Amino acid sequence: MLNPTDLPTPLLAWWDAGHADLPWRRTKEPYAVWVAEIMLQQTQIAAVLPYYERWMARFPTVEALAGATLDEVLKVWEGLGYYSRARNLHAAARVVVEEHGGRLPGGVDELLKLPGIGRYTAGAIASIAFAVAAPAVDGNVIRVLSRLFDIDRDITQPAAQREFWALAAAALPATRPGDFNEALMELGQQICTPQAPHCLICPLNALCLARRRGTQLERPVRPARRATPHHDVVAAVIWQDGGPTRTGRFLITQRPAAGLLGGLWEFPGGKVEPGETMPEALRREIREELGLAVEPGAFVLAVAHAFTHFRITVHAFHAAYNGGEPQHLAVADHAWVTLDDVERYAFAVTNRKIIGQLRLELGG
Repeated sequence: MLNPTDLPTPLLAWWDAGHADLPWRRTKEPYAVWVAEIMLQQTQIAAVLPYYERWMARFPTVEALAGATLDEVLKVWEGLGYYSRARNLHAAARVVVEEHGGRLPGGVDELLKLPGIGRYTAGAIASIAFAVAAPAVDGNVIRVLSRLFDIDRDITQPAAQREFWALAAAALPATRPGDFNEALMELGQQICTPQAPHCLICPLNALCLARRRGTQLERPVRPARRATPHHDVVAAVIWQDGGPTRTGRFLITQRPAAGLLGGLWEFPGGKVEPGETMPEALRREIREELGLAVEPGAFVLAVAHAFTHFRITVHAFHAAYNGGEPQHLAVADHAWVTLDDVERYAFAVTNRKIIGQLRLELGG
């Protein structure tokens, strides 16, 4: 039977022989570790690297982040996705400055009280930045442990989750807990990969029960995937004076701070209801969000995008503005902007593609 305490010696030897050189690993400064861990949630390392560098250049300290506006924070985060992470980082930075004198707390329980920090992130920060012997279990770690111990239970079930955390805690060495946690995660990223694990070069292959039994491709066990819902969405490029022109002004709106893509700017619109045509949906959505009457015009483009639990296709149209002052019925704010002005605002990727199409159509 595999003992969790058998893991640290070969795993740390593998780590010491040459782990990935990443900018947040060149320092144990808690703020840098915290930012990296938040950015890495549900996001690949390659995608995070340029954002991390820009973030640390713009907000080099927790005080700099706390002193920024949410619009500034979202603009630097723009394109990285899962924007609640940025909002929580900003909110937590203000708590750290106001309640902890600008010093990130080092204990798991204290970290868990900060916005956006859950059990995994608290364990990662505490172990890496403060050398606290705290486990950190993410998807990579679950995959590694499910194969090492040949666990045949559905990993989404609470009992299985408790087992993974217990195994990770039992395996954790008293010294170098941060290196151990990072090594376990990197093993999952580079060696114990989902579809084609590189068992021959794995430092733990002699210990792995799934490899011994030939079940490594059957682990981890997940429930059958459900069909992902799809929604058609309309968006309006509402021109203030006549039709679209290079220097013309169009309307953008800011989403409420709470909820999906909170605080970001967008072209107003929303979901097409059953039985509606797209022009009908666009007129209704603009009326419900802004109290305005608009007349849909030429098609701009369609943009497909996948979120975690659903997919959308955004259908963008030019629209004529019929007058009246925009009301904030279902938006946080609005602005009339030109294509040059728009760079000051943070948009989600779908709206960035609409802006790109406008530049193609109108120049600039």
